[in-house]
Amino acid sequence: MAKDLSWQVTGDAGNTLNIGAWRFDGNGNGPSVHLQAGVHADEIAGMLVLHQLLPRLQACQAQGLLRGSVTVVPQANPFGIGQFRQGKLLGRFHEATGQNFNRAFDHSLAMERPASNLAQWQKQLVQLAADADLVLDLHTDDEALPYLYIHRRFWPEQGLALAAALQVDVVIVWDEGGDGSFEETIINHGAPRLAATIELRGQADVSDALAQQDADGLWAWLCVNGVIDEVAVINEWQGDVVDMGCMETILAPCAGVLVFEKGLGDYVEEGQPFARIIARPGDPDSEVILHAAQTGRMVTGHRERLAAQGSVVAKFTGTRLSDSYSGGVLDP
Repeated sequence: MAKDLSWQVTGDAGNTLNIGAWRFDGNGNGPSVHLQAGVHADEIAGMLVLHQLLPRLQACQAQGLLRGSVTVVPQANPFGIGQFRQGKLLGRFHEATGQNFNRAFDHSLAMERPASNLAQWQKQLVQLAADADLVLDLHTDDEALPYLYIHRRFWPEQGLALAAALQVDVVIVWDEGGDGSFEETIINHGAPRLAATIELRGQADVSDALAQQDADGLWAWLCVNGVIDEVAVINEWQGDVVDMGCMETILAPCAGVLVFEKGLGDYVEEGQPFARIIARPGDPDSEVILHAAQTGRMVTGHRERLAAQGSVVAKFTGTRLSDSYSGGVLDP
């Protein structure tokens, strides 16, 4: 039987919040794994993937096929999941403080007694994963291809099998962080064989079919890593690898109606138009054409078709250092 590791934290209004977590222990001959989803509470796809994976792990344990241990946290963020405003879930930032939920984990871990309920949650989540050999944090982008975000120390030796198992289109390799994300904090304060973030497409890409596909990929990855005593075949990976500094992030120069002329996965040449923004509908002179900064592939797009000035319109792969890159993280 799975061991219930669920815990409670106090919410912003003094209410009790629950975080469900379960650990499946095998015979001790395999690595330990931590899988979580929903640190950004408005990124739902990973929650469904882990929901589907749980009964499979339960059956695997009952059949004596589990060699390692697997900890599963399907909905990691109890603060963000309750932030519904006018029918929309605002789960990326903590309303009470404005903090991105996936930032400052390192600060929380350094506190002997966290100064806030949010910091207490962060510290407990890191402590739950800190001793794992393999750590995966499941996210989604706005609209996106599936992609892997991974530190250079894990690529390609440990990360290639993961990219192949989940058949991501793009792998973004990073060197420096400094933002205290969950993944970075695990790397800096633990000794994982692999810690990585998986972006499971876009926020609206939530379906049983996609979740089954991703759960199958995670299952195969667990098998090839010796966590499950079962043979799995992983197809050869043929995606794109790009250094984070070569990613091109295109921001909206003005507010207006956003119209894409290129779609996810499309390749563009440097200078090629890929979208336009109509600042004042009815005024043809208000149309602003957006061009690709360099040759590459469209990885993400802005889901809302009315863009605010400064919002991320799209992200593209590139082959040279982006003129706009100044170090640090890919997104705010």
